[in-house]
Parts: sequence; C-alpha cells; structure tokens
Amino acid sequence: MKLWTLHLLALYLLFQSGLSQTVVKSLPGLPGDLPFYLESGYIGVGELEDVQLFYYFVKSERSPKDDPLVLWLTGGPGCSALSGLLYEIGPFTFDYEKSTRDRPILKLNQYSWTKVANIIFLDQPVGTGFSYANSWESYNLNDSVSASDSYEFLRKWLKLHPEFLSNPLYIAGDSYSGVIVPMVTLQVAKGNEAGLRPKSNLQGYLLGNPMTNPDSDVNSRVTFAQLKALISDELYEIDSAYINCNGDYVNVDESNADCVDDLKVVNKP
Repeated sequence: MKLWTLHLLALYLLFQSGLSQTVVKSLPGLPGDLPFYLESGYIGVGELEDVQLFYYFVKSERSPKDDPLVLWLTGGPGCSALSGLLYEIGPFTFDYEKSTRDRPILKLNQYSWTKVANIIFLDQPVGTGFSYANSWESYNLNDSVSASDSYEFLRKWLKLHPEFLSNPLYIAGDSYSGVIVPMVTLQVAKGNEAGLRPKSNLQGYLLGNPMTNPDSDVNSRVTFAQLKALISDELYEIDSAYINCNGDYVNVDESNADCVDDLKVVNKP
C-alpha cells in the first residue's frame, strides 16, 4: 500500500503544479482545505534550462516572514523529495490505522519541521522524482553538477520568492546528501562573497545520519561497536582487529588472514 499511495499522492501534486508554480489547496485522503501553505512546481537550470527540477514548498506554520528557510535535499542519491515530505519532516504523513489498500488516509504530522521553518523539498539530482531533462546528455552528471544545479535552483527560486531573501537560510539533508549539502552550502557562501544576486542570508547547514567519506564512515563502525560494547575490548584491542587490520576495515587485503578472521567475528550477527 505504501508504494501505491505514494505514487498516487505524487501524481496528484504533479498535475496540480501544471509544470509551473502552483498552490495546492487540498490533498486526497486529507479532509478539507490544507491548514498550511503548499506549493509545487518546476524551475529550469543549466544551459537553455534543459534540466527541470521539481519541488514542494511548505511555509512555516508559525511566522513565515521570520522563520528560517530550509532547502531540504533527500539522500540516495536519487530518493524523491516525497520521502522527506511524507516520512521525515513534512507536515503530513500516512494514517496507517485508518488507511486501507483502496483508500489511503493522511494525517497531520505533529512533529513537522514546518511548524517552525519554511522548507523547500527538492527532487534532485535530475532524474529523481519528477525532475527531468529534455536531453539524454543532461542525465550524465556527478556530485559537482548536482550541487551546481541545486545552487542554481535556489537562486532562481529566491528570485521568484524575494520575500524570503532575508530569512535565515540553511541547506539540509540526510544520508548521501552528506556529500551534496556541504558542496551546495559552499557555492552559496562563495556566491554571496562574489556579490551574486540575489544574496541569501546563509547561516549554515544541517545533516542527519550523513554519508561523508566512504572509508571513514565504514571504518568508524568497528570503533563505534567497541565503544558501545557491541564487541569486546579483547577483540578490538588485545586480539587486535585494530592492529591486524591497521585500522582499515574497508580496503582489506584478503591475504591478511588475521584481519579477515577478526572481521568475521566483528561482523557476526
């Protein structure tokens, strides 16, 4: 049910957008008018705006003109912004107790970040969610291109919404966005320093359970397991997974039998 209803809601929001910026006033599965401001639409980036990035924007329920503006980049890479909107920090989610396979029901999320912040949920990179390109070449991208596209999107979005230029700005995300968010934040900071307009009120970035560097992320797991007593001090220090593996649990030399044997014990369920 979860996947089917997610597609249903996504298609509804897409058709409401009309390939432009449109206010969504109601949603299937949620009775009455929405008690918050929801906008969805596309903004073109890149040469000839060949890449069209889709977004959802929810105004703060407290004080939109004063509360922070957050650009939320879901990880993956390639996870739809609906993931963050519905399952993480957005203003509504599924009511599983009342929903049926044929009739999904939504409910308000009492823990939504949009109670205290304006949030842009962006489908990025191109090919994610409803974001698309008009040429196959534009789907050939990397992290740098993805970050640049997100930065260009933000600048153009702020031009369309100048009332948010003075709001404290945070770039945020989770998972693989631990790679992308700092890159976008750096581009915003450099753009401000260079005097590019519009100038945003950048305050920092936020990351939840982020990927950083693959080697350090994975290598830290063994140390974390020892600190949390998930593996013994003897295995970590005396029997010496750390020494036998030279502190590297990612790029393991298969001929290093002592390291391989230690990691089998460490990874044992």
